[in-house]
Amino acid sequence: MKIKEIIAVLEEMAPLAYAEDFDNVGLLIGDQESEATGILVCHDALENIIDEAIAKQCNLVVCFHPILFSGLKKITGKNYVERAVIKAIKNDVAIYAIHTALDNHQYGVNKIFCDALGLVNNKVLIPKQRFIKKLITFTIPENAEQVRNALFAAGAGNIGNYENCSFNSKGIGTFKGNEQSDPKIGERFEFVQTEEIKIEVTFEKHREIEILKALFQSHVYEEVAYEIYDLQNEHQNIGLGMMGELEIPMQEQDFLLFVKEKMQADGIRHSSFLGKQVKKVAVLGGAGSFAIKNAIQAGADVFLTADLKYHQFYEAENRLLLADIGHFESERYTKNYIVEYLRKKILNFAVILAEENSNPVKYL
Repeated sequence: MKIKEIIAVLEEMAPLAYAEDFDNVGLLIGDQESEATGILVCHDALENIIDEAIAKQCNLVVCFHPILFSGLKKITGKNYVERAVIKAIKNDVAIYAIHTALDNHQYGVNKIFCDALGLVNNKVLIPKQRFIKKLITFTIPENAEQVRNALFAAGAGNIGNYENCSFNSKGIGTFKGNEQSDPKIGERFEFVQTEEIKIEVTFEKHREIEILKALFQSHVYEEVAYEIYDLQNEHQNIGLGMMGELEIPMQEQDFLLFVKEKMQADGIRHSSFLGKQVKKVAVLGGAGSFAIKNAIQAGADVFLTADLKYHQFYEAENRLLLADIGHFESERYTKNYIVEYLRKKILNFAVILAEENSNPVKYL
């Protein structure tokens, strides 16, 4: 199996189009045409992780955080990033990063976070915007079903919990072909008026190439008329953070002790207790201070995230309990999810969970 075949599976799990613009995801180091000998899944692709991959004969490291986040002007081994890169290149170890592509996925980092706490009725906290497009095309009634089905098969027409969604309306189309035309209806130079079906479907922007390919292959016209628009609609199933509910409400201190145990946190920093029960819980794995206002607006009783600064605890404004459980801790089970997914999709192949702990934060 080549590395590019494994990448296809990874991008089925977490499409790179889901990632934030600032992020650096995908294949960071290595040749995708190389034969894979094994996959080591980790949180951070540090030098000790590369050592583990070499020892376990894995030439592909799948990491959550990208070891290469910003550009490198020199690679001399003077810091932990450069040392990991040098070792990976010297030993032909490829590195693939997922990060916010999985952060934004409806079954990704924050769903994993919610599941670890047993939260129900989950929904995205900050839905992704400017991610949905609309295709409008026109064809004769006899061709409409074929076109619709091809578009659906390519991924168009999915809205929330529904698929094969479209809007269809009848109208009159007109055209006249020139000397180079080969019209499906009428003859060259003939002005034609014919009944047509207008088909409208929405799709995720990264599927545009496949959608257009399906349109052209299924359409009977020599010249296919179509329009594509960017929509303002939010994508309710893709985005950062998640809201969920406890099946049985808990007192604030009891809830934080519960979180500490479930997420294996050595300590939790939090804002003042408000003296009320916790029912609605907002979570955002990793650094999530930017979402405090979103959690408040969503009516959360508590917001669990990481990397909060001193003054950001004031932003709780006595409207919710704000808790920093640690960056690594909030994403703790992500690598386990990746391993389980790959093992289900790639049978009889070495998919190994890294044993090395990459959490740089220690507690006294």
